[in-house]
Amino acid sequence: MIGSHAMRRGPLRAGATFVALAGAVLLCVAPGAATASGSVSAGQEKSATCAACHGAQGESAGPQWPILAGQYSSYLEHSLKAYRSGSRQNAIMQGFAGQLSDQDIEDLAAYFAAQTGPLQTAPRGY
Repeated sequence: MIGSHAMRRGPLRAGATFVALAGAVLLCVAPGAATASGSVSAGQEKSATCAACHGAQGESAGPQWPILAGQYSSYLEHSLKAYRSGSRQNAIMQGFAGQLSDQDIEDLAAYFAAQTGPLQTAPRGY
């Protein structure tokens, strides 16, 4: 009896898990949607200063400026926070990042991560 009860609940749990996972995936890929930590649309509004060196969508015009489009948002957040704290040294970036709040950083990272560019990164879990 216990075994048949558990078997009846198993597919329901699997179905619920699938629905939750599918919903999470849709939230992550919807254009302009908020990511787990930042808003793509808010990041776009905040990116005007970044565009001077990194381009409007994060595709830098010259090799002296890193390409931001398509980078992992976690990498972009980590880098901006490191510039802000001074643990990553660059006088120009420290000046800009020093003025950013955590939310600004999350939004900018979400925006640039959502852009397509020439970077090709390995899929997560590779």
